[in-house]
Amino acid sequence: MSAPTSRWQRQVVGPFTLRHLIILGVVLVAVGGLLALLNTPISAPVQPQAQAPGSGFYQVDEPTTGLAVGQMAPELEGENDGETVRLYDLDGELVSLEALRGSPVWLSFFATWCPPCQEETPVLRDTYAAYADEGLEMIAVSVQETTADDVAAYAETYSLPYRIGFDATGAVFDTYQGYGLPTHVFIDADGIIRQLRYGPLTRETAAEIIEPLLEDDG
Repeated sequence: MSAPTSRWQRQVVGPFTLRHLIILGVVLVAVGGLLALLNTPISAPVQPQAQAPGSGFYQVDEPTTGLAVGQMAPELEGENDGETVRLYDLDGELVSLEALRGSPVWLSFFATWCPPCQEETPVLRDTYAAYADEGLEMIAVSVQETTADDVAAYAETYSLPYRIGFDATGAVFDTYQGYGLPTHVFIDADGIIRQLRYGPLTRETAAEIIEPLLEDDG
């Protein structure tokens, strides 16, 4: 007489016993958990955040996250009424970041009618003069001024030694997703954005940003 068959050995579905089905279920649950673990990000993706504007920041539009540190700096051009607008200086010469590749660039968006920009102008002038011989390039971009002659008169009044681009339509400013003045973008020799600052800078803060860029370049 054969030994009685236990309930674990009884066939439940086709040739499969209850024991087989339980083992299969455990395996499926384990595999499912492993797949879920492998597809779960280690950490949530970090969204770019706009740096809080400093005191004296003259806001002209709704805040935006703007560009981010580590991105390639866009070329100095934009669109207006469906046409590409490129940046020219007060002498009518094209201003291009590509032409400055190999040197750190300090890009400063300002306007002569902007009070904090006026107060900051001597800081830009003196800081640039201190580092120009070490390879610093500086482009100040005048945003939505009436005429280039007005900006030229401003540059003469303050004895500004750096190059000034005339962004009459604000198209270049829009490319850089600016929303207030002054806005500063510090770009390394490879064209990568390394610092973004919103609001007037002091000489000390500007130096703290510029010197590491020049050291990396050297």
